[in-house]
Amino acid sequence: MLLAGDVGGTKTHLALFAARGAQLRLLEEQRVSSRDYPSLLALVRAALGSEGRRVRAACFGVAGPVIGGRWSQATNLPWRVDAQALARTLRIPRVHLLNDLEALACSVPHLKPSQLVTINRGKPARHGAIAVIAAGTGLGEAALIWTAQGYRAVASEGGHTEFGPRNALEIDLLRYLQKRHRHVSYERIVSGPGKISIYEFLRDTGRGTETAALRQRLRAGDTSAMISEAGLDGSSALCANTLNLFMEMYGAEAGNLALKVLATGGVYVGGGIAPTLLPKFKDGTFLRGFIDKGRFARFMKQLPVHVILEQRAGLLGAVRYAARLAAR
Repeated sequence: MLLAGDVGGTKTHLALFAARGAQLRLLEEQRVSSRDYPSLLALVRAALGSEGRRVRAACFGVAGPVIGGRWSQATNLPWRVDAQALARTLRIPRVHLLNDLEALACSVPHLKPSQLVTINRGKPARHGAIAVIAAGTGLGEAALIWTAQGYRAVASEGGHTEFGPRNALEIDLLRYLQKRHRHVSYERIVSGPGKISIYEFLRDTGRGTETAALRQRLRAGDTSAMISEAGLDGSSALCANTLNLFMEMYGAEAGNLALKVLATGGVYVGGGIAPTLLPKFKDGTFLRGFIDKGRFARFMKQLPVHVILEQRAGLLGAVRYAARLAAR
């Protein structure tokens, strides 16, 4: 058996797979709240239970920087993840850690058309570099580079680079957020918490009205999700404007990544937020920010852009890496 995990700041997704050659078969899976456990080790031990299970190899995609595939300090969790401790305690011969976007990137070459929505067909170059970006609790970025052995995933912490405003409105947003944070990164804006910050900026600077009904609605559930819902159903102009600004800046940063890795093989947008905002991907809001690159606007129009619908993509990338470990 192979064990794979997609470790996020909000939820962790674990699964056991049976491997026969290149074929992988899902045996069981669990999604749990990450913050319900003091560590990844405690979470995995609870998930595996007391039954004897012979796991040949395990790979975990962790939302945070990973050093040498051996340890990681999760960015949005108080966890220090140690691959050697996991291997020793769980009695798994081979355990490897990947950055969560690195794991997601590992799945991209294996995704089927039914698991994607293409928002810009472009003109993909054979063996061209691929950019992968995903907003959720945080903002992850990675790339795929072609090698003699096929595509190789390359990790990044690009979501923590400085936010670069493109116009007067975004300059005002930067100034607003600088009062809260010493360092304003793209993750402070292009993420679930970032969407809330954009909403508060527009509200607090008189660029929209928060009605009593809307305030109550936002308090009743997941604030970020409620902003999306109210923006998409047209019940709040403030929420609609929040989504427009969020999506343009999401597209702008995806475009930045695409230029940095020269993503002629395409751009893939994953994460938990993307499938919930498909109408905003399809209506051109994301692409406006993506293409707005001055002299490189024509080049940007030629890059394929896909939204990943498969919610197990990070997990599938991790298990493929585990399969390679087991074959060594």
